[in-house]
Amino acid sequence: MSDEADQKDCEWRTMLHGFADGELDSDRAARFEEHLATCPDCKAEIERVRAVRQIIDQDGVKWRPPEGLHSQVMSMLSFEHGALSSLPPERRSGWRQALDFLRLWSFVPSLAALAASLIIFASVPSPTLLLQDQILASHVRSMMADHLTDVQTSDQHTVKPWFNGKIDFSPPVTDLSKDGFPLVGGRVDYIGGRAVAALVFRRHGHVINLFIWPAVSSMQAASVLDGYNMALWSDGGLAFWAISDVASGDLAEFEKLFRASTRVGTE
Repeated sequence: MSDEADQKDCEWRTMLHGFADGELDSDRAARFEEHLATCPDCKAEIERVRAVRQIIDQDGVKWRPPEGLHSQVMSMLSFEHGALSSLPPERRSGWRQALDFLRLWSFVPSLAALAASLIIFASVPSPTLLLQDQILASHVRSMMADHLTDVQTSDQHTVKPWFNGKIDFSPPVTDLSKDGFPLVGGRVDYIGGRAVAALVFRRHGHVINLFIWPAVSSMQAASVLDGYNMALWSDGGLAFWAISDVASGDLAEFEKLFRASTRVGTE
Protein backbone atom coordinates (compact mmCIF):
# COMPACT_ATOMS: atom_id res chain seq x y z
CA MET A 1 0.00 0.00 0.00
CA SER A 2 1.37 3.42 -0.93
CA ASP A 3 2.09 6.22 1.51
CA GLU A 4 -0.76 8.21 -0.09
CA ALA A 5 -3.23 5.38 0.60
CA ASP A 6 -1.94 5.08 4.18
CA GLN A 7 -2.60 8.76 4.73
CA LYS A 8 -6.02 8.66 3.12
CA ASP A 9 -7.15 5.71 5.21
CA CYS A 10 -5.50 6.87 8.43
CA GLU A 11 -7.39 5.31 11.34
CA TRP A 12 -6.52 8.29 13.54
CA ARG A 13 -8.73 10.63 11.46
CA THR A 14 -11.78 9.45 13.42
CA MET A 15 -10.25 10.94 16.57
CA LEU A 16 -9.26 14.26 15.00
CA HIS A 17 -12.31 16.33 15.98
CA GLY A 18 -12.46 14.70 19.39
CA PHE A 19 -8.88 15.81 19.94
CA ALA A 20 -9.64 19.34 18.72
CA ASP A 21 -12.65 19.51 21.07
CA GLY A 22 -10.67 18.18 24.05
CA GLU A 23 -12.91 15.11 24.32
CA LEU A 24 -10.16 12.43 24.32
CA ASP A 25 -8.84 10.98 27.54
CA SER A 26 -5.25 11.88 28.49
CA ASP A 27 -3.75 8.64 27.13
CA ARG A 28 -5.39 8.89 23.70
CA ALA A 29 -4.72 12.61 23.51
CA ALA A 30 -1.01 11.99 24.13
CA ARG A 31 -0.87 9.26 21.50
CA PHE A 32 -2.71 11.44 18.98
CA GLU A 33 -0.24 14.26 19.68
CA GLU A 34 2.60 11.84 18.80
CA HIS A 35 0.72 10.74 15.67
CA LEU A 36 0.48 14.32 14.40
CA ALA A 37 4.29 14.43 14.16
CA THR A 38 4.25 11.54 11.65
CA CYS A 39 1.02 12.19 9.64
CA PRO A 40 1.04 15.24 7.35
CA ASP A 41 -2.67 14.82 6.48
CA CYS A 42 -3.86 14.81 10.08
CA LYS A 43 -1.53 17.66 10.95
CA ALA A 44 -2.85 19.76 8.05
CA GLU A 45 -6.46 18.97 8.97
CA ILE A 46 -6.02 19.83 12.65
CA GLU A 47 -4.46 23.14 11.63
CA ARG A 48 -7.48 23.90 9.42
CA VAL A 49 -9.86 23.09 12.27
CA ARG A 50 -7.93 25.30 14.69
CA ALA A 51 -7.86 28.16 12.16
CA VAL A 52 -11.64 28.01 11.77
CA ARG A 53 -12.04 27.93 15.57
CA GLN A 54 -9.93 31.07 15.92
CA ILE A 55 -12.13 32.91 13.43
CA ILE A 56 -15.35 31.77 15.10
CA ASP A 57 -14.09 32.70 18.57
CA GLN A 58 -13.39 36.30 17.59
CA ASP A 59 -15.69 38.95 19.05
CA GLY A 60 -18.39 40.17 16.72
CA VAL A 61 -18.17 37.23 14.33
CA LYS A 62 -21.69 35.98 13.66
CA TRP A 63 -24.06 35.40 10.80
CA ARG A 64 -26.08 38.51 10.02
CA PRO A 65 -29.55 37.72 8.67
CA PRO A 66 -30.96 39.86 5.85
CA GLU A 67 -32.92 42.90 6.97
CA GLY A 68 -36.58 42.03 7.46
CA LEU A 69 -36.00 38.28 7.82
CA HIS A 70 -37.15 38.19 11.43
CA SER A 71 -40.45 39.91 10.66
CA GLN A 72 -41.03 37.54 7.73
CA VAL A 73 -40.40 34.49 9.92
CA MET A 74 -42.75 35.76 12.62
CA SER A 75 -45.43 36.53 10.04
CA MET A 76 -45.10 33.01 8.66
CA LEU A 77 -45.39 31.51 12.15
CA SER A 78 -48.55 33.50 12.84
CA PHE A 79 -49.97 32.30 9.54
CA GLU A 80 -49.22 28.67 10.40
CA HIS A 81 -50.70 29.05 13.89
CA GLY A 82 -53.88 30.29 12.24
CA ALA A 83 -53.94 27.28 9.94
CA LEU A 84 -53.50 24.99 12.95
CA SER A 85 -56.81 26.17 14.38
CA SER A 86 -58.56 24.40 11.52
CA LEU A 87 -56.96 21.02 12.28
CA PRO A 88 -58.47 18.48 14.71
CA PRO A 89 -57.01 18.77 18.26
CA GLU A 90 -55.24 15.42 18.04
CA ARG A 91 -53.25 16.63 15.01
CA ARG A 92 -52.20 19.98 16.45
CA SER A 93 -49.81 19.08 19.28
CA GLY A 94 -46.77 18.05 17.21
CA TRP A 95 -46.99 21.09 14.98
CA ARG A 96 -47.52 23.43 17.92
CA GLN A 97 -44.31 22.13 19.50
CA ALA A 98 -42.42 22.65 16.23
CA LEU A 99 -43.80 26.16 15.76
CA ASP A 100 -43.10 27.11 19.36
CA PHE A 101 -39.52 25.92 18.88
CA LEU A 102 -39.21 28.06 15.74
CA ARG A 103 -40.76 31.07 17.46
CA LEU A 104 -38.12 30.79 20.20
CA TRP A 105 -35.16 30.26 17.87
CA SER A 106 -36.25 32.81 15.27
CA PHE A 107 -34.69 35.43 17.54
CA VAL A 108 -31.27 33.77 17.32
CA PRO A 109 -29.38 34.92 14.21
CA SER A 110 -27.36 31.76 13.70
CA LEU A 111 -27.13 29.29 10.87
CA ALA A 112 -27.43 26.41 13.33
CA ALA A 113 -30.82 27.60 14.54
CA LEU A 114 -31.97 28.18 10.98
CA ALA A 115 -30.86 24.68 10.01
CA ALA A 116 -32.73 23.17 12.95
CA SER A 117 -35.82 25.07 11.88
CA LEU A 118 -35.62 23.78 8.34
CA ILE A 119 -35.19 20.20 9.56
CA ILE A 120 -38.38 20.45 11.62
CA PHE A 121 -40.38 21.94 8.76
CA ALA A 122 -39.08 19.34 6.31
CA SER A 123 -40.15 16.45 8.53
CA VAL A 124 -43.92 16.98 8.26
CA PRO A 125 -46.28 18.70 5.81
CA SER A 126 -47.30 22.25 6.65
CA PRO A 127 -50.84 22.64 8.05
CA THR A 128 -51.41 25.27 5.39
CA LEU A 129 -50.43 22.82 2.64
CA LEU A 130 -52.73 20.19 4.14
CA LEU A 131 -55.61 22.67 4.07
CA GLN A 132 -54.78 23.70 0.51
CA ASP A 133 -54.96 20.09 -0.65
CA GLN A 134 -58.30 19.54 1.09
CA ILE A 135 -59.77 22.76 -0.27
CA LEU A 136 -58.67 21.91 -3.80
CA ALA A 137 -60.17 18.43 -3.47
CA SER A 138 -63.47 19.84 -2.14
CA HIS A 139 -63.63 22.44 -4.92
CA VAL A 140 -63.08 19.86 -7.67
CA ARG A 141 -65.38 17.32 -6.03
CA SER A 142 -68.21 19.85 -5.73
CA MET A 143 -68.26 20.28 -9.51
CA MET A 144 -67.61 16.66 -10.51
CA ALA A 145 -70.28 15.21 -8.20
CA ASP A 146 -72.88 17.84 -9.20
CA HIS A 147 -73.14 18.85 -5.55
CA LEU A 148 -72.28 22.48 -5.83
CA THR A 149 -74.98 23.66 -3.41
CA ASP A 150 -77.30 22.35 -0.70
CA VAL A 151 -79.38 25.51 -0.91
CA GLN A 152 -79.52 27.00 -4.42
CA THR A 153 -80.57 30.64 -4.52
CA SER A 154 -79.06 34.08 -5.04
CA ASP A 155 -81.07 35.43 -2.09
CA GLN A 156 -78.55 36.04 0.67
CA HIS A 157 -81.39 36.31 3.20
CA THR A 158 -82.33 32.71 2.40
CA VAL A 159 -78.80 31.29 2.32
CA LYS A 160 -77.61 32.81 5.61
CA PRO A 161 -80.36 31.38 7.87
CA TRP A 162 -80.12 28.03 6.08
CA PHE A 163 -76.80 27.43 7.89
CA ASN A 164 -78.45 27.76 11.33
CA GLY A 165 -78.12 24.50 13.25
CA LYS A 166 -75.87 22.94 10.60
CA ILE A 167 -72.62 24.61 11.70
CA ASP A 168 -71.53 26.17 14.99
CA PHE A 169 -70.96 29.72 13.68
CA SER A 170 -72.77 32.26 11.53
CA PRO A 171 -71.05 32.97 8.17
CA PRO A 172 -71.56 36.31 6.44
CA VAL A 173 -73.44 36.00 3.16
CA THR A 174 -73.74 38.57 0.38
CA ASP A 175 -74.81 38.63 -3.26
CA LEU A 176 -72.35 40.37 -5.58
CA SER A 177 -74.42 40.11 -8.77
CA LYS A 178 -74.19 43.85 -9.46
CA ASP A 179 -70.39 43.51 -9.44
CA GLY A 180 -70.29 40.47 -11.73
CA PHE A 181 -70.02 37.79 -9.02
CA PRO A 182 -73.56 36.42 -8.55
CA LEU A 183 -74.27 34.25 -5.52
CA VAL A 184 -75.35 30.72 -6.55
CA GLY A 185 -76.04 29.26 -3.11
CA GLY A 186 -74.33 27.50 -0.24
CA ARG A 187 -73.57 24.13 1.27
CA VAL A 188 -71.90 22.55 4.28
CA ASP A 189 -68.51 21.00 3.57
CA TYR A 190 -65.82 19.29 5.65
CA ILE A 191 -62.34 20.83 5.80
CA GLY A 192 -59.52 20.35 8.29
CA GLY A 193 -61.49 17.93 10.45
CA ARG A 194 -64.54 20.18 10.95
CA ALA A 195 -67.77 21.29 9.25
CA VAL A 196 -67.36 24.57 7.34
CA ALA A 197 -69.61 26.86 5.32
CA ALA A 198 -69.13 26.97 1.55
CA LEU A 199 -70.59 29.88 -0.42
CA VAL A 200 -70.73 29.47 -4.19
CA PHE A 201 -70.35 32.34 -6.67
CA ARG A 202 -69.89 32.52 -10.43
CA ARG A 203 -67.72 34.70 -12.62
CA HIS A 204 -68.25 34.47 -16.40
CA GLY A 205 -69.29 30.82 -16.07
CA HIS A 206 -66.47 29.93 -13.65
CA VAL A 207 -67.22 28.67 -10.15
CA ILE A 208 -65.78 30.34 -7.05
CA ASN A 209 -66.00 28.34 -3.83
CA LEU A 210 -65.60 30.42 -0.68
CA PHE A 211 -64.93 28.27 2.41
CA ILE A 212 -65.49 29.87 5.82
CA TRP A 213 -64.63 28.63 9.32
CA PRO A 214 -63.64 30.05 12.74
CA ALA A 215 -60.00 31.14 13.06
CA VAL A 216 -58.03 32.56 15.98
CA SER A 217 -55.23 34.34 14.11
CA SER A 218 -55.03 37.00 11.43
CA MET A 219 -54.15 35.52 8.06
CA GLN A 220 -53.85 36.72 4.47
CA ALA A 221 -52.22 35.03 1.48
CA ALA A 222 -52.62 34.22 -2.19
CA SER A 223 -51.35 31.12 -3.97
CA VAL A 224 -51.76 28.87 -6.98
CA LEU A 225 -52.23 25.09 -6.80
CA ASP A 226 -52.64 22.82 -9.83
CA GLY A 227 -53.86 25.71 -11.95
CA TYR A 228 -56.38 27.00 -9.41
CA ASN A 229 -55.99 30.41 -7.81
CA MET A 230 -56.50 30.67 -4.05
CA ALA A 231 -56.99 33.63 -1.72
CA LEU A 232 -56.95 33.42 2.07
CA TRP A 233 -57.90 36.14 4.54
CA SER A 234 -59.43 36.46 8.00
CA ASP A 235 -61.84 38.88 9.60
CA GLY A 236 -64.01 38.97 12.69
CA GLY A 237 -62.69 35.67 14.04
CA LEU A 238 -63.38 33.81 10.78
CA ALA A 239 -61.08 32.51 8.05
CA PHE A 240 -62.10 32.85 4.40
CA TRP A 241 -60.52 30.75 1.67
CA ALA A 242 -61.60 31.37 -1.94
CA ILE A 243 -60.62 29.04 -4.79
CA SER A 244 -61.40 29.16 -8.50
CA ASP A 245 -59.95 28.79 -11.98
CA VAL A 246 -60.73 32.44 -12.73
CA ALA A 247 -57.82 34.78 -13.33
CA SER A 248 -55.92 35.85 -10.23
CA GLY A 249 -57.01 39.43 -10.80
CA ASP A 250 -60.68 38.40 -10.79
CA LEU A 251 -60.22 36.46 -7.56
CA ALA A 252 -58.47 39.42 -5.95
CA GLU A 253 -61.35 41.63 -7.04
CA PHE A 254 -63.84 39.15 -5.58
CA GLU A 255 -62.01 39.21 -2.25
CA LYS A 256 -62.01 43.00 -2.21
CA LEU A 257 -65.75 43.21 -3.00
CA PHE A 258 -66.75 40.50 -0.53
CA ARG A 259 -64.79 42.06 2.30
CA ALA A 260 -66.22 45.49 1.54
CA SER A 261 -69.83 44.28 1.41
CA THR A 262 -69.86 42.22 4.62
CA ARG A 263 -69.49 43.33 8.18
CA VAL A 264 -68.25 40.13 9.81
CA GLY A 265 -69.27 39.54 13.41
CA THR A 266 -72.01 42.22 13.42
CA GLU A 267 -74.62 40.58 11.28
